[in-house]
Amino acid sequence: MDEVTEKEQQHIFESWLSQHKGLLFKIVRSYAFTAMDQDDLFQEIIIQVWRSVPSFRQESAVTTWLYRIALNTSIKWTTKERKHSRTENREHLQYLLLQESKTPADERLDWLYEQINQLDEIDRSLTLLLLDGFSYKEMAGILGITESNVGVKITRIKKVLITKIQKG
Repeated sequence: MDEVTEKEQQHIFESWLSQHKGLLFKIVRSYAFTAMDQDDLFQEIIIQVWRSVPSFRQESAVTTWLYRIALNTSIKWTTKERKHSRTENREHLQYLLLQESKTPADERLDWLYEQINQLDEIDRSLTLLLLDGFSYKEMAGILGITESNVGVKITRIKKVLITKIQKG
């Protein structure tokens, strides 16, 4: 994009947010475990999306751009939060999240998010991208790894999940 006016930036930002809010919430849910943390992370992502509008060059799809911003922001946020809350118990946080839920939960979806939450940042990001139908090439570009590495990691993730399903 060429020089973007604040009005244009606002219009683009609002358009992206209205069209892709679900994608952003999915990423937030995979990186933050309590409602309060999810709100904080969502705000961090929104700030980064706002700041990124002028630098969007349309060299990739908007969804790819937003995924990259949201994942990078989530990974940085997770690292920062880990430093601040080393003593908090992850199981306790998940318990609180379930207590705060106002809608009946789908146990399969909760199980899947629980498994995704246990993955490291790259594997977690890959899983989300895979669930959203991104190609290996797109995933590699977003995460800065090779396509073959994407394939190997996804195969390993699938094996781990299958093993957990069979044990469960």
